[in-house]
Amino acid sequence: MREYLNFKQANCKNCYKCLRECPVKAITVLGDRARIREDLCVLCGHCTGVCSFNAKEVVNDIAAVKKMLGGKKKVIASVAPAFAASFAPDFDSFKRSLIKAGFADAFETADGAREVTDCYRKLLDGGKYRNLIASACPSIVRLISIYYPDALKYLAPVVSPMVAHARILRKKYPDCRIVFIGPCIAKKREADESGVIDAALTFEEINTVFKEAGIDAEFPSAEVAATCGAATAAKNAARYYPINRGIIKSFEAFSDGYEYISVDGLARAKEVLSNIDTLSGMFIEMHACEFSCINGPCALKKERGGFIKATETVRAYAKTGTEKGEPQSGVALSCDYEKLPDIRRTPSEEEISKILAATGKTAPEDELNCGACGYNTCREKAAAVYNGMAEISMCVPYMRERAEGLSYDIIQNSPNGIFAVDNDLTVLEINEKAAQLLGGSKSLLKGEPLEKYQNPADFYRAMYENEFFTGRKTKLDKTGKWVEMTIRKVKNQNLLFCIMKDITQDVDYNTRLNKIKEETAQAASEVVSKQMRVVQEIASLLGETTAETKIALLKLRDALSDETRD
Repeated sequence: MREYLNFKQANCKNCYKCLRECPVKAITVLGDRARIREDLCVLCGHCTGVCSFNAKEVVNDIAAVKKMLGGKKKVIASVAPAFAASFAPDFDSFKRSLIKAGFADAFETADGAREVTDCYRKLLDGGKYRNLIASACPSIVRLISIYYPDALKYLAPVVSPMVAHARILRKKYPDCRIVFIGPCIAKKREADESGVIDAALTFEEINTVFKEAGIDAEFPSAEVAATCGAATAAKNAARYYPINRGIIKSFEAFSDGYEYISVDGLARAKEVLSNIDTLSGMFIEMHACEFSCINGPCALKKERGGFIKATETVRAYAKTGTEKGEPQSGVALSCDYEKLPDIRRTPSEEEISKILAATGKTAPEDELNCGACGYNTCREKAAAVYNGMAEISMCVPYMRERAEGLSYDIIQNSPNGIFAVDNDLTVLEINEKAAQLLGGSKSLLKGEPLEKYQNPADFYRAMYENEFFTGRKTKLDKTGKWVEMTIRKVKNQNLLFCIMKDITQDVDYNTRLNKIKEETAQAASEVVSKQMRVVQEIASLLGETTAETKIALLKLRDALSDETRD
């Protein structure tokens, strides 16, 4: 299955904003990555406008179209009337820019829209429809086909203006290639499925083509454009199609027995479709985009005036032309819309309860329905988990409570003292161990200036000079305790946290050990000195005795010598 819209993995931040804004919840969030469910997506493109990180990307068909433009077959552009709001209300100028870009010719999709309106009128005149829903918007058609199949009986069995126009062009130019140009993402899938359209470019893509080709589309102002092209273009009320009540305005006359109403935006469309069987005698012009096609997901947004200015511009353009165009004949525009499969399973009450219990929701009052996960209710999110489209961890209140509880238990039961201070060095949070070390209680210390209990010099250096400390040996002022202190700044916040390891016993032990070493060294020194004195005394005594012995021996030798001579 071809992807028309997806997410850049590197940019997805798990904020769930796209899921929260998706009208049909066609987004799977697994493994920290959001993915489009193509089988469920109606390609309204709403998620592309709400993503703060620009993580969504629309499939780009510029390369494929450029290849066509370089081929042998001529390429014809079918241009949606919403172009007047994104570029300027002068089709002749826009057509010239397209021809410069390589297109052989260009025509207005409004020619096909005129045919579609004629089909709607005939269906209403027939009187067999209790209600009739316009089939011009492919996102609405897909919404009904997947999510509101009971409303298919009210959906007009007529192709969209894009397909109608392509069939007209095929009849006139059987060997051409056709590229639709408009503000809609859903047209890309419709073009692929149509069998008569070779590619669909968004206004953003064709604007890129112009820029890459160096085409400076100098379009006239809306006032000048009101008269531009009048000589060549036929007046066509179907140019009103891209604005609210535009389809209704394209009718030359209204059929008896019907009210004609316009519904824009998928939220309103879903509300109407949910209650369609309660209505009677309604022709409903229905658009997926708020303010209709002029506010399509790939329209070129104007800085001033917004949708009101865009509406005014299209209305002025729709009034241009010199003669009234007539519907073509001989082109089949009927279409049978069928129910599309929704493979999601419906979980039992037991399975829902089990999933809810995994996030601490065991009673109805536990179901906050806060919408932080992107789903409207906790039960809706549980069903998504059951279908493998969401994860248990997407429950923000549960994960926050779990994280806070875990952090609290770790901090409060830590053998180390832990506390945090703000940029004024006021104690914000503290555990019992830190309070004991600093000489107070948790309730007393919390909200107090740190300087009441400890010299704040190191903390000031950490806060304002980014001089952080790890394992600094410090004696606490109030209690005299010795700690190894680590001070760090909390990232992106003016907060400091401090971890204190009590090393008082180690310090006391080392002090006693050092004292014993000193005493032992002193005793050893005294023993050595005493022994040296003993040695010296012994040596002295030995010296006197040796001298006396020597004298005695000499005398004995001399005496013996005298006796020998006699």
